[in-house]
Amino acid sequence: MNADRLLEVYEQISEAPDAIARLRRFVLDLAVRGKLVEQDAADEPAPKLLSRIAQERKRLHELGEIKKPKKLPAIDIAPFDLPLSWTWARIRDVTSDRGQKIPAAEFTYIDVSAINKEAGVVADPKVLAPEEAPSRARKVARKGDVIYSCVRPYLLNVAVITKDFDPAPIASTAFAILNGYGLVLPWYLWIALRSPFMVECVEQEQRGQAYPAINDKDFSLLPLPLPPIAEQHRIVAKVDELMALCDRLEEARKTREEVRDKLTAASLARLTAPDTTPEDFPAHARFALDSLPDLTTRPDQIKTLRETILNLAVRGKLVKQEPLEGSGAELLEKILQLPWLKKRKTTDLEPDEAAMASAFNPPTNWCWATVQSLVRPDEIATYGILKPEWVEDGVPTVRVTEMKTGVIDIETLPRCRTERADKFQKTTLAAGDLLVSKDGTIGKTAFVPPELVGGNITQHMLRFPIVSLVNRRFIRLAIDSPFCQSWMLGETKGVALQGVNVGDFRRMPIPFPPLAEQNRIVAKVDTLMALCDRLEASLTTVTTTRTRLLEALLHEALEPKSDIMEAAE
Repeated sequence: MNADRLLEVYEQISEAPDAIARLRRFVLDLAVRGKLVEQDAADEPAPKLLSRIAQERKRLHELGEIKKPKKLPAIDIAPFDLPLSWTWARIRDVTSDRGQKIPAAEFTYIDVSAINKEAGVVADPKVLAPEEAPSRARKVARKGDVIYSCVRPYLLNVAVITKDFDPAPIASTAFAILNGYGLVLPWYLWIALRSPFMVECVEQEQRGQAYPAINDKDFSLLPLPLPPIAEQHRIVAKVDELMALCDRLEEARKTREEVRDKLTAASLARLTAPDTTPEDFPAHARFALDSLPDLTTRPDQIKTLRETILNLAVRGKLVKQEPLEGSGAELLEKILQLPWLKKRKTTDLEPDEAAMASAFNPPTNWCWATVQSLVRPDEIATYGILKPEWVEDGVPTVRVTEMKTGVIDIETLPRCRTERADKFQKTTLAAGDLLVSKDGTIGKTAFVPPELVGGNITQHMLRFPIVSLVNRRFIRLAIDSPFCQSWMLGETKGVALQGVNVGDFRRMPIPFPPLAEQNRIVAKVDTLMALCDRLEASLTTVTTTRTRLLEALLHEALEPKSDIMEAAE
């Protein structure tokens, strides 16, 4: 792989998920497979280098600087083919540690927090007195050593000690210390230890689930592809070059994303701005809808678009108001005049004061209703079964778990003992009831399908039996809108809520237009959400294409004669 070729095709694949991270990993993979730089016949072959390393190990042992190296088993089956000038070796065939000691004077303590793993260096070690030394402060380390965290190795806390620390450093026993005898370059070891090949080797040997680690014995036996030392230098230089290129590409992508985000935010903000007049709105909406397909490159941007559509819908900015359609206040009065056997609490019909203090101004023919003012006669919005008793054959009962996708997952519903469910008749489900999650995952909504009639809900759910005089789909999109969602999360009250209080829920403000406008809003939202669906599908297609182009680029690095465009088709 060369920088020019990467730049040539980068624009086509740069938006692929995890593109830069994958390129970085691939550079490291090529490096340890002997495919990143050319081999030079004049280089001293790695087997001879291995012999020189053995001689140096023997010399250092005789001087008492290292322990006597253990004889390690040969690698019988090579993990993959290497260039002829390379060889396979065990990690501890070509490196040693420097032993351990208990600190007796001030020392520079290297633990995981001191590692800058992106740069691969020890960046911020602490100087400690002997009495402050943690029990793990034992491993002797020196400039030029590589340190590798054997605890949670998937985090890739690997670093080169690039300078002489004063006082002398001691590392945590969580690290393996790798001294390459001056014959294995520290930065080549760093490259190898972070390569996908070595990551996979460690994953196969590590133990533990919550706190995985690889022990010293297993680490010492890890296979290392060893190139000639001259080629090590070329590999390190090439990796530096390509990683610097990746840094620039990443920064360019970040800049593009920031520009896109600002343009998207600005175009959507104009739609909901308080000073946007009805005359200006169509032009702003047309610009936003025309430009969004080009600006949308991530799923979270489509999520923002959906939220904006709902926000516009409940603010009366999605369709025109028609004076002949009457007003929301007239419709609400009609609902309140329905014959009720029990008188409703006046407090439940008055919107929450804290929410109204930060509420927006709806169109003049709209009004504010509450949840409880929009329920069916002789019904109430309330929560479900307290401490349900689960049985094999009972009443199907909806939990928050079954609500997370916007529809109720009927197949996975648990069942509550009938005698227990019968004590909660107020939340016996009817077709078309709106369910709202009140605890845990707050504010998820779904309608009750006909096949769930007679079922029930848990205490973590709210049942909202909507009166027939309104468009219940409008009521749902109002609750799904940012205004009501923020209220349920406590944001409009200035406090974070652990759950929605049922009494407060009954007083949640609902922006309320006349019925004909409700119907038109729902139809318009359907159209715009279908546009979002198409954008999402298009994004999936484009993402797939970019990913395939990226795969083709990586394949081309291994098979230079392949045609990248043909491979991507």
